[in-house]
Amino acid sequence: MIQRKEKEIMCQGKSACLKYIEVAIALPVYNTFTYRVPENLSFFAKIGKRALVPFGRRRVTGYILGPSEDMDHGEIKLILDILDETPLFHSSMIPFFRWIADYYMYPIGEVIKNALPGGLNLYDFVDVAITEKGKNALIKDNLTPLQNEILCHLKLKSCGLKTLCAKLKSQIPNSLIQAMEKQNLIICKRELKGKRTGPKMERYVSMINPGISTDKLSAQKMQILHVLRDEGEISVKKLAEIIPTATRLIKPLEKAGYISIFNKRTYRDPFGESIIPDNPYNLTKEQEKAVSTVIDLLGKGFATCLLAGVTGSGKTEVYLQIAAEAIKRKISVLILVPEIVLISQMERRFRARFGDCVALLHSRLSAGEQYDQWMRIARQEVRIAIGARSALFAPFADMGIVIVDEEHDTSYKQETGLCYNARDLAIVRAKLMNGVALLGSATPSIQSYYNVKTKKFIELTLTKRVEKRPLPEITVVDLRKTRDVRGIGYFITSELYKALKQTLSRGEQTILFLNRRGFAGFPVCASCGASLTCKNCDISLTLHQKANAYKCHYCGYSLAGTSNCSKCGSSKIKLLGLGTEKVEEAVKHLFPDARVARLDRDTIGKKHAMLSILKGIKDHTTDILIGTQMVAKGHDFPNITLVGIICADLSLNFPDFRAGERTFQLLAQVSGRAGRGTVPGRVILQTYNPDHFSIEAAKNQDFKAFYNKEIVFRKALNYPPFSRIILLKISGKDIKKTQRYAMDVGDLCSELKNNNRFVKTVEILGPITAPLPRIAKHFRWQILIKGLSAEHLHGFVHQLLVKNRERISSRDVKMVIDVDPFFMM
Repeated sequence: MIQRKEKEIMCQGKSACLKYIEVAIALPVYNTFTYRVPENLSFFAKIGKRALVPFGRRRVTGYILGPSEDMDHGEIKLILDILDETPLFHSSMIPFFRWIADYYMYPIGEVIKNALPGGLNLYDFVDVAITEKGKNALIKDNLTPLQNEILCHLKLKSCGLKTLCAKLKSQIPNSLIQAMEKQNLIICKRELKGKRTGPKMERYVSMINPGISTDKLSAQKMQILHVLRDEGEISVKKLAEIIPTATRLIKPLEKAGYISIFNKRTYRDPFGESIIPDNPYNLTKEQEKAVSTVIDLLGKGFATCLLAGVTGSGKTEVYLQIAAEAIKRKISVLILVPEIVLISQMERRFRARFGDCVALLHSRLSAGEQYDQWMRIARQEVRIAIGARSALFAPFADMGIVIVDEEHDTSYKQETGLCYNARDLAIVRAKLMNGVALLGSATPSIQSYYNVKTKKFIELTLTKRVEKRPLPEITVVDLRKTRDVRGIGYFITSELYKALKQTLSRGEQTILFLNRRGFAGFPVCASCGASLTCKNCDISLTLHQKANAYKCHYCGYSLAGTSNCSKCGSSKIKLLGLGTEKVEEAVKHLFPDARVARLDRDTIGKKHAMLSILKGIKDHTTDILIGTQMVAKGHDFPNITLVGIICADLSLNFPDFRAGERTFQLLAQVSGRAGRGTVPGRVILQTYNPDHFSIEAAKNQDFKAFYNKEIVFRKALNYPPFSRIILLKISGKDIKKTQRYAMDVGDLCSELKNNNRFVKTVEILGPITAPLPRIAKHFRWQILIKGLSAEHLHGFVHQLLVKNRERISSRDVKMVIDVDPFFMM
């Protein structure tokens, strides 16, 4: 499986001679397992490599965690192969993986699988085929109905077990498959599949005999040798760019002994255009204090700092100068940003300052690019990694500082699979590495600022914008006054229209923000009043005019834009509600000469679409950018002088205790995009709730005023940060089975709570149907468990999951454990 090098055979310490190893399996199993290493693989079995191991009747990928002392379980199986030439992660990351598995109650093998680049693992897939005996049994007709159905499908074509279950629309017991295989009715062939990526090898050429006579060589062959004398070695691809006929001439040159042709590992380049280097800026006094405070902490143990700086106060320059000092001390730096849309800007700044010692990690890279960037870090070829939440797992062996930009952002919370919070885990990783965690935001989370108040975090502040630029002037427009206005005027008020006109006349740029995509979010039948809803979810469809389709934003279901009412058949559909597409159409109608662009999930489907849209703002080929929350975060465009917030209230009335916090943060952040250059900025904030304290605090750009009011509500209701929460998310396709299961789990929770250990420390809320009761054909219930401490809460849920596993296990209903949930919908 691997190319074993001579130097790797040398035994280096205990890890090179492991005999019994602890392995985490890349499957949803909670335990780790002991395997024996055969002598021929003992020098290759290193911590952080993958091993191919037998598991039951299958062969699967496992991760070597270290030597194992646990050898009390009968015969210990041998590993089959080592799958990596060099370790994928350093041994220092294993305590981090174990911590995540324990805290989020998630299988450690699946934790590591989530951490690594995709497309690496191998799995044993079973292909089922019918035998001659099976075909004869079909004729004799002495089978059970299920056996008969299985063989009828297999007679047409062999297939995998999963495919067979899908065709039959039912779960086939493994015992039945095994029995049919024993009876020779079917045959199960096992095949290793799954690996989709790995190192990229490229053909290179180099000169090996400069002294050999070149008298009889053609001019083109001589030209190839001249290039090789200058370059030393060069890729065949690059050589062909210089000499187009090189690809057919290099073989004869190799045969004649002039050159060597060989394969060399190369890295796929995820970066775009080259960057012009820059130099550090002069810091303000506040920036200097922040930089010196963090630098003084480097190398002195664990600490967490919260950098609370107003928008435009130069937080990125603070990060850059701290990173420069860390690199001088040979300390690695990890920078997290909440959205892939922001990585480009941060990456450009860091590459301009630090050149090639920067790596990128995010899900928009191809599988090969992700693998290459991961290995650059693992081989210690770079000192800085930048990425979205998954970059948290960057395989640094010596990470001294982790920077979390826009730490308040909800995008740091993973909502599917391993439901982790990258901001919280960044702090844990810094603690385990004895390093520094630096969280930065203009609108810190309530949790982080509470940690400042309780002295867990060190507070750093930037109260002024760089070059003494003023914060934008914010005008609040009361939408209640335009409630009865028809047409465009009800969402582009006269105040916003005038401001747009003035901004365009001065040649300046505008952002219009509405946190809802599509054209109309509530299409209603004008005849019977029924709304057009998704057939899989309890949610209204949204009209996307450009695609001419009604779409569900939860499961992806769509209807043609010409569809009639499903209740009465009428074609008269009234398009109520508002989305970015409708705003775009209105702006183009009002200002036909303006260059308008839209940034939302519908416009960034292609790989480089997002960068192209942002480049339009940077190069001033776009006058007005309309977008969702993507435009609110971290962008620094000096010529944007106007921000129009179409409706500030969309997130305010969500059934979630963080609704006010999210609203304040979003409004303050998007307002901060205005006036970051030499021209002062202006914000038009349209709202139906001008007196709400979240709106008032956003208007005044006053985080502390918002915090002082919000924290009182949190304390009164005993919500975080005064308690910890775990959400049990229950879903199933059968409405009655799902409800019964939710009730049974609720009863079990009540039983456990009455245990003396939990009666005063744990509170159960539910079971109750989720605010969105059905998504993607799954009916949804939830149970909220609140505890005074993480220890009590985890103890409670651990008893629920482990000691009562038989009572809560179900084939038909799924329960997901969401520790520290962000979204209650």
